[in-house]
Amino acid sequence: MNTILLQQQSAGGLESIFMIVALIAIFYFFMIRPQQKRQKEIRKFRESITKGTNVVTAGGIHGKVTDITDNYFLVEIASGVRVRVEKTMVYGAAADAQQDAANQNQQN
Repeated sequence: MNTILLQQQSAGGLESIFMIVALIAIFYFFMIRPQQKRQKEIRKFRESITKGTNVVTAGGIHGKVTDITDNYFLVEIASGVRVRVEKTMVYGAAADAQQDAANQNQQN
């Protein structure tokens, strides 16, 4: 009788370990991996920014890049008004992203 109880307990232990591993896999594929992909796309965009690219800052300011240094972009937000913005605080303009997506759909 003791051996039957030990077998049932070890089977329950394996099931719980399997459930924990399954939960970790679900979290990875539905939460962590998509976030890593987004971060990679943002990093790739920031590296491809050139003068004249329309951008949006993390604070929501829309403008056009006029100069690029090692750590900063100089963004013109109005005629003659330029703001120095750290590279990590710049994202692609939504209108440009929609236009790029439409162009890719037309090519396919």
